[in-house]
Amino acid sequence: MAEDTALNPDYLIADEAELAALFPATHQLAIDKCMPALDAHSRAFIARAPFLCISTQSPDGLADVSPRGDPAGFVRVLDDHTLLIPDRPGNNRLDTQRNILANPAVGLIFMVPGFDETLRVNGTARLTRDPALLATMEVQGRRPTTAIAVTVHEAFLHCAKAFRRSRLWDPATLQDRKAFPSLRAMIHDQTTGRPADPAELEKLDADLEEAYRRSMY
Repeated sequence: MAEDTALNPDYLIADEAELAALFPATHQLAIDKCMPALDAHSRAFIARAPFLCISTQSPDGLADVSPRGDPAGFVRVLDDHTLLIPDRPGNNRLDTQRNILANPAVGLIFMVPGFDETLRVNGTARLTRDPALLATMEVQGRRPTTAIAVTVHEAFLHCAKAFRRSRLWDPATLQDRKAFPSLRAMIHDQTTGRPADPAELEKLDADLEEAYRRSMY
């Protein structure tokens, strides 16, 4: 890994004691709100959430975060300690699944459009191909090949500050997607070292949309 010469080593924080000295003590409520299982509010939040991010760690210690989305309620709550996340078709890199096999520790953040609060869940994960469970997560006649079963170790609601600072759900902050290159245009540039010509780009974009249509589930 290249050394970041822009960081002044005199100001790098070296240990937890140095870090703690910079901030006030943790508010007791921030400690008390952490639960070892899902309660009624957590369950209701998950039932409303159409989107989450799952963090994992590779065998060599590299962190990874993957987005997961589906209609609200796509994550099944099997019991107060167990969540089930369907694995929908993707690019088949299998980063999340491979990481789970090597290191089962995971972190989840659930988001609900219009809610400034989030739900955080930390736990351990396993991969299942149980046909009875996969059948309950079938969409458009297609069931996932695998699902991620998360054993909940800690769950807590997170305050609204990040979303209010970012104004994430504020329609006034929406940006024009056309002001930025398309996904296929950027990947073409990154992988070939040259921008696509207009005719080539039009076909690449059309192919991507067709792939979305065919392989969403």
